[in-house]
Amino acid sequence: MPGATTGRRERKKAATRKAIADAALQLFLERGYDAVTVREVAERADVSATTLLNYFPSKESLVFDRDADVEASLVNAVAERAPLTSPLDALRAHLKERAVRAGTAQGAAQFRALVRSTPSLIDYQRDMWVRHQAALAAAIADAGDRPADDLSSGLVALFALHTFASALASDDPAKTVDLGFDVIQRGWPGAVGRT
Repeated sequence: MPGATTGRRERKKAATRKAIADAALQLFLERGYDAVTVREVAERADVSATTLLNYFPSKESLVFDRDADVEASLVNAVAERAPLTSPLDALRAHLKERAVRAGTAQGAAQFRALVRSTPSLIDYQRDMWVRHQAALAAAIADAGDRPADDLSSGLVALFALHTFASALASDDPAKTVDLGFDVIQRGWPGAVGRT
């Protein structure tokens, strides 16, 4: 019976976390990020401010509530790839699927506009992507039997995440991811034959 209790407890925590994040995003989109307080989010989610802060340590983290999941998915795309699949092919497929899904998700354009219009969210997102880049670089280095601080693995992670960001702003996310990964894997076509 302990397993059932743990499962129920975890489901309840996940539901509370989602309710808080959903309430926050709804308020931020309705009134603007800076016009909403943490206390108002807690009230909308029907939790105490203390409970909210137990789930989300900062106001910015309410907007990027899937931060840890995104990082884990990036690492897993490389570390848990199918046999005979290269790390870059696995990462390309993962980022392409995420970019296409994000581009068609309900409210995606409003979410991106909210972030772009709020300096503190731009800063938080940049710092978040730096963390993701470091974790992804370590996974790429490990997949290639390279040292954890391998510079080339770090650059591949950087370029891959910039490709993903470009895809999110593109009219054709899948094509943008493919173009970015073609450049990562084969180099820029304009550089061939240049000295």
